[in-house]
Amino acid sequence: MAKSRILDINGEPFDIELDEQQTESNAKLAALHRHYGGHPSSGLTPPRLAEVMRAAEQGDLIRQCELAEDMEEKDGHIQSELGKRRLALQGVEWRIKPPPGASAQEQHDAEQIEALLRSATWLDDAIFDASDAILKGFACLELRWDYAEGEHYIDGADWRDPSWFQTHPERRNELRLRDGSYEGEALRPFGWVQHQARAKSGYLARRGLVRVLAWPFLFKNYSVRDLAEFLEIYGLPLRLGKYPEGATEREKLTLLRAVMGIGHNAGGIIPKGMDIEFQKAAEGGSDPFMAMMDWCERTQSKAILGGTLTSQADGKSSTNALGNVHNEVRQELRDADLKQLANTLTRDIVYPLYALNGKSYRSPRRIPRLEFDIAEPEDLEQYAQSLPRLVQMGMRIPLAWAHDKLQIPKADDKEPVLAMATAPTAALTAGPGPRPLAALSARGEPDPEPALDALERAVTPAQWEAVTAPLLEPLVAAIQEQGPEAALAELAGRYPTLNDEALTELLSRALFVADTWGRLNGGH
Repeated sequence: MAKSRILDINGEPFDIELDEQQTESNAKLAALHRHYGGHPSSGLTPPRLAEVMRAAEQGDLIRQCELAEDMEEKDGHIQSELGKRRLALQGVEWRIKPPPGASAQEQHDAEQIEALLRSATWLDDAIFDASDAILKGFACLELRWDYAEGEHYIDGADWRDPSWFQTHPERRNELRLRDGSYEGEALRPFGWVQHQARAKSGYLARRGLVRVLAWPFLFKNYSVRDLAEFLEIYGLPLRLGKYPEGATEREKLTLLRAVMGIGHNAGGIIPKGMDIEFQKAAEGGSDPFMAMMDWCERTQSKAILGGTLTSQADGKSSTNALGNVHNEVRQELRDADLKQLANTLTRDIVYPLYALNGKSYRSPRRIPRLEFDIAEPEDLEQYAQSLPRLVQMGMRIPLAWAHDKLQIPKADDKEPVLAMATAPTAALTAGPGPRPLAALSARGEPDPEPALDALERAVTPAQWEAVTAPLLEPLVAAIQEQGPEAALAELAGRYPTLNDEALTELLSRALFVADTWGRLNGGH
């Protein structure tokens, strides 16, 4: 097959093969489907646990991954805490965001990819399966591709057992399929979702929480076993058997069986000449064992959720304020998990869909991204009070910023939007003429300067000119001919006989209109 022009996320061309899954089409990988777990937690000791971890560091991930499976199955506390963290990723809203400064075609391609993923029934399960990396450090899902109506689309994502994989002996962060070779087989581009969760820094084999949780798991099992042994003999008297001198080994064994069985069977027989004495009953308490188990579980909760008050309450330190702080820590962990997961889904799902279907695709450097909506909506009431004041002060606040802050989607051009409910107001005046009050009562879209417009309609410029011209013309002439002092003298002489009735009427009309406009439009 010739080299494809399709580039992987690293910009390297590759031979694209989407017809069949890699683990189904390669005979070397057939043995992986017949692999069964070895359950390394059985008889686990500190030396054996250290050996499992050393093997993982050298590329053999099998026993570490199987130990993680056992821990999640056998320890209800680990399963519960991990379940909280993994299920917190479910149901979070997401979107496909086009690249910055997107063209119309790039915007259309992003919408097309989002439509494909919105209709995918496998996506929620894939998000949950990918979160398995929180415990094991990585999780791999093999994609099933299909083609219809001119589009490549993903038909499913199958979780694959982590024990199927190894790390490259030289590139220790690179996952490979175990095919029996030294380096393993490389994962096919566009064929896998490879999610690597970082609980801490380090190489791939040392990033998962399994490395932290394995030791409390081991110590807790020791305490559980010791507690079970203590409860088995608690309250029972010590049985002491005595045999005579010269007793044979057979007689001693018979006495031993009688001593061991008499506590549960409440009866038994022994040879003549032998005695069984009952000493003081076993004393003590379970507190030391429970304290050790409690410490282990608290350590596990801290490692998984960052605290203990979201899972346990002791009645002493479990205040509401401290519980809220611990819940905020858990929220931060969820956001961090979603950010890591968004990068994985962008690389392994969004980019292949874009490269195969997008008409605007040019290179891996400019692609749409999947983003989870992890922003908390702001206080609507606080913003409703502060934003108008800031705008009045002259601040230029973008609409997009306000929509993002308040988590309110922006309406399309043809989409109906909410608006202030207004009641129609009857006209205050009727008859011919400019009808200024009727114009004021119209409650449609407000003019840019409604108050000035209302005054202009109430008293026309022609009316102002007709009233003020006889008053101002003598003063202007006096200023032009004789100067300001003569104009002031002219004004003082004319003032006692000045006819200002028309001017007073116009000013009264303007004040009345302004007052009426303010009363009618006080809500704007």
